[in-house]
Amino acid sequence: MKLKSSIVLLAGLSLAGSSQAASLYVGQAKAAAVCSQCHGIRMPSADAPFPPLGGRDPEYLKTAIKQYRDKTRVSDIMNAIAGSLTDAEINDIAGYYGSVKP
Repeated sequence: MKLKSSIVLLAGLSLAGSSQAASLYVGQAKAAAVCSQCHGIRMPSADAPFPPLGGRDPEYLKTAIKQYRDKTRVSDIMNAIAGSLTDAEINDIAGYYGSVKP
């Protein structure tokens, strides 16, 4: 019984790790498609003077993006972009940018 419980626990931990990697991959794709034109990945885009997001605290980023989405933080550009993001997409984007070393 103990061996079976250990196997189930290890399988669950393995799946949890792979789902986090998938979320980072999804976040990377979404950041490349939406965010990087202004914020870049590690450095700001050459075309716009917006702050780079790589290495930022994921919890801070989640809060900020949700505030833009809910229009409690005002920026015409960010309100429009964040307005279409789901909570899952916000978590993926914040997780990805948090994992990037500036």
